[in-house]
This record gives sequence, structure tokens and C-alpha cells, in this order.
Amino acid sequence: MSTTTIDRLRDTELSYRATLAGGALSVFLLIALLGLVFPGSIWGNLLAILTSRSTLSSALRLSVPITFAALGGIFSEKAGVVNIGLEGLLIISAFTAVITTAVVGPEMTVLGLPAIWIGFFAGVLSSVLFSALFAVVCIRFKADQIIAGLAVWLIALGLAPFAATVYYGGVNTDNLGTTLGTWTIPVLSDIPFFGALFDADPAVYMMLVAVPASWYVLNRTAFGRHVRASGENPKALDTVGVDVSRVRYAGVLLSGFLAGIGGSALSLGLGQFVGNNQTMVNGKGFIAIVAFLFGNYNPIGAFGASFLFAGLEAAQIRLQQIPGYGVPDSLIQTVPYVTVLVVLALVGRTRIPAASGEHYDTGDDNR
Repeated sequence: MSTTTIDRLRDTELSYRATLAGGALSVFLLIALLGLVFPGSIWGNLLAILTSRSTLSSALRLSVPITFAALGGIFSEKAGVVNIGLEGLLIISAFTAVITTAVVGPEMTVLGLPAIWIGFFAGVLSSVLFSALFAVVCIRFKADQIIAGLAVWLIALGLAPFAATVYYGGVNTDNLGTTLGTWTIPVLSDIPFFGALFDADPAVYMMLVAVPASWYVLNRTAFGRHVRASGENPKALDTVGVDVSRVRYAGVLLSGFLAGIGGSALSLGLGQFVGNNQTMVNGKGFIAIVAFLFGNYNPIGAFGASFLFAGLEAAQIRLQQIPGYGVPDSLIQTVPYVTVLVVLALVGRTRIPAASGEHYDTGDDNR
């Protein structure tokens, strides 16, 4: 592909994203204008919801599992392994975090560490182990990555509710009676609206650190360069003496680590694992895939997309609480998912790493 063609595609990608960003800003400005002119109308209520500190707080909290799964997906696919099992990693880590905390005892401490944090780390570990199994199957045994990813999801989707049924007698676990709680930064937490950033779940702070840290690792470190080369041109990486398989294993394991943080934070933020239907994860892993595709494999862009989806979900929850407008709850609940479909339609030109999904053997000249 010529440099001119690549530049043209990149310009088109930027145009699509600029159009969507401009459209979103235009919609917000229109709602703001109508809300200010007609404060007692539904537009006024919408403006109040969108500018509410509680909405920002909910959006940040809801962003956590999506963002961490998206970051994990970026590292895996940048390394050349397509990981659509992110949903399964979220499920297994969410369940393991709760069951471990329950077994240890929610009020207990081990070596000075509260049980809930032991559960948190156990959830992360379970996700890493699942991703390690996925990596071996895909990298060592060259299984189809899409099928293997679906298998991870389906195994987790069946295993977590089954284990909950064995231990609790139902697919939902008992409430732990404790959560990760909130970390409050004095003075800063009193700032109107933006104070929600400084009075949040610990996982929110982790997310706000993980996003720029992931960008830095991918773009400013030798490891990041190896990851990107593994997904773009593994032959060149192999030629300079770097083990491609080792880099790919690292990328997949890192995806499990990050997704594990998101899943553990999801269940421990509630203090319970819910295994009904698609479990409490409810498609967040798949939305994460959309998020990093829309963000064009950029951690900051992926976070922006994740926050958009989470913000819409937070807004629709509050919109359902507005009485007197006769808008069916089922219709309001579709808003975030309709947005996902719109985004999917607009990210068709996202540039996927050239060797993503392709197997590689050191010394093999046919890639």
C-alpha cells in the first residue's frame, strides 16, 4: 500500500471521528440551549442530568470495566492476537473476586490486607490464568483466535453461574456487605461537578492512571515498540532478534491483567456477583472492543469512547426516573446500544494491525 493511500485512509479515519465528535457536541449544545430556554421542559431535565455531578460519578464508575477491557484488547491486538474473549475475562474475574472475598471473610484481614483486596487480586489472577490458556491455545497450538476467544467467553459464561449455584444455591452470590468504597481527596472533592473526579471508587483512580500509562508504554518504550512491530511486521521483529511469540504472550497476558482489574472492580464495586442472563457484565467486553476500534487502538481514544458509552448508560438510568413524559423504559434503555451501532458504522475504516490474527513461527518465511 502506497504512502499516499495510507495518508488518504488516515485522513478519512480522522474525518469520520471528527464528524462524530462534532455531531455529539452539536447535540449537547442543542440540548443546553433548549434546556436554558425551557427550564421546566424535558430539555431542561436532560440538561440537569447531563450536568449533574452524580451523572459524572456514575459515568466514571461505569467506564471502569469497559476501559480496562479496551486497554487489554489494544495490547493483545497490537501484539497480533485477536482477543474477543474480553467478555469472558470480565465475567471470570468478577466472580472470582467476590467468591474469594466471601471465602476469606469480608471482614477479615490477611497480613494487614482487607479481604476485599485479596478478592480483587484473586480476580485479576483468574483473568490472567484464563488469558494464559487462551495464549497457549492460539500462539503455541495455532488455534483460530476468534473461535478460541468465543470459547473463553462461553466457558466463563457457564462456569461462573454454575460455581455460584454450587456454592450459594443460585446464580447470584450473596451480598458481601462491603464494597471497595470511595477515596475522597479533601478540598478537591468539593469542586462543583468535577469534584466527582476526586470522590470516587479506587478503580476510577486506577483507570485514570492506566489510560495515560498505557499510551506511554505503547508509544514511548522499547516494549511498546516490540508490541506494535509484533502486530504489524513480526518478520522484521524476528529479524532483529526479538522473540515474537514471547512478545505476543506478554500482550495477551497483559490483556488478561487489565481486563481482570475491570471485572474485579465491577463486582466488588457492587459487593455481589449477578449471574442472571448474560451476567452483570452484560456485554461490556464486546462494547470494549467497539471502544478501542473507535479509538483506533489509541488508549486515550478508547477511554473517550468508553466514557461516551458509560455516560449514555448513566444518563438513561436517570432519564427513566423523570416522571410524566410517557417514554417507555425499554426504549430509553436502547439509547447506549443504538449509539454503539452508530459508532460501529463509523469505524469501518479503522486501521487494524497488519498481522493481527495471523500466526507466526520463528524461521518461517511465509507469513
